[in-house]
Amino acid sequence: MKKFIETLKNIWRIEDLRYRILNTILFLGVFRLGTFIVLPGINPEALEQASQKANEGLAGLINTFAGGAFSRGSIFALGIMPYISASIIIQLLTLAVPYFQRIQKEGEDGRRKINQYTRYLTIAVTTLQSIAYLVNLKNDPSTAQAIYGTSPEYLGNFLWMFTNTLLLVSGTMFVLWLGEKITDKGLGNGVSLIIMVGIIARLPLALLAEFDSRFNESTGGLVVFLVEIVALVFIIMSVILLVQGTRKIPVQYAKRIVGNRQFGGSRQYLPIKINAAGVMPIIFAQAIMFIPQSIAQLVQNESLSGFLSTFLDYRGIGYNIMTALLIILFTYFYTAISVNSKMIADDMKRNNGFIPGVKPGQATSDFIDSVMSRITLPGAIFLAFVAILPSFAASFGVNSQFAQFYGGSSLLILVGVVLDTLQQIESYLLMRHYDGLMKTGKIKGRTTQAMASA
Repeated sequence: MKKFIETLKNIWRIEDLRYRILNTILFLGVFRLGTFIVLPGINPEALEQASQKANEGLAGLINTFAGGAFSRGSIFALGIMPYISASIIIQLLTLAVPYFQRIQKEGEDGRRKINQYTRYLTIAVTTLQSIAYLVNLKNDPSTAQAIYGTSPEYLGNFLWMFTNTLLLVSGTMFVLWLGEKITDKGLGNGVSLIIMVGIIARLPLALLAEFDSRFNESTGGLVVFLVEIVALVFIIMSVILLVQGTRKIPVQYAKRIVGNRQFGGSRQYLPIKINAAGVMPIIFAQAIMFIPQSIAQLVQNESLSGFLSTFLDYRGIGYNIMTALLIILFTYFYTAISVNSKMIADDMKRNNGFIPGVKPGQATSDFIDSVMSRITLPGAIFLAFVAILPSFAASFGVNSQFAQFYGGSSLLILVGVVLDTLQQIESYLLMRHYDGLMKTGKIKGRTTQAMASA
């Protein structure tokens, strides 16, 4: 306890770090305040029934990312997810469209242009999702009761739709601005921290709901509840290992992977990781899985809605199979764009480094490609398994709100962002010659991994 208090004092003594922490708390406080500002024309007292529904299925996942704003009909109801979707589309365009490939190679100016295109696309994506969100409020009998004036004439009023669509788009762009301000003047990645705060805000309510269900519904009592907590702690520890990953691979093991029997020395390592993609594939997959829900809300075709409904139930076989396949696909995709084997081979050659038994240059690049292709598969499968763990937890009777924290993007983002933020704080402490946060070794966040693989 004394060590912890001394560490807090050291953090407070560093003026720049203190300034950034206070800014981060201020900006995150503004975001949390905005999640309670309800859209005009909606009665917040009548949203209780809608909130019950929004805690289940894919809508529950969106509500978790938005910190409960989705179920409240807040101006921040869509949160930061439209920006994530737009970023995915832009990254895909940089691989397929020559124009975006040229922009990406223009350095800082190119990055600025890509960011601008991402913002424009975010507005378009948010507009579509806002319309789908409002149409769902209008057509769902339970949520329609939460809107003042339930007559079809009022619900279909153009002014009501236009005003709330504008507010939802403005809310998402304001959240994006807050994220950029946190990154610039605060601590850590702003967008990731906003998502993390939304997730943490839902955890106490989910924990209380699970505790209440175990006692009031006579489904196991305290013993089962404690078993669930122990299982959650075990999963969190496994996810920490997954997020941190292995920073380097011994050459002899790499050669065994590709079937080369001329092993190098055991003290030689390749600067590549088993989990090179981090948590990004699961975020990409979840963003793609939001699309069927948006289409189902906009299209009033019963046969099409019935087909899409198979991909909306996070406990369904169709949803879990599709999510797992998307995660495996995106793991290979993100690894391909984040790990440049040719650049690694060229850097090794310039620094007089080599892999014993492998020629420098193209042969080294091919060797690294072969290793990455083989070690990515087990990492992708494990990542996919973590993503669908909430469905298994729900199948064992865990409350749908609490089940979201047994895996999926919620837990991965939470663990990854916490590790990154702690690693940044520790960097400030070590630069000022203070002791770090941990007694043994350094905290390895996702930023540390990226530097290690460069």
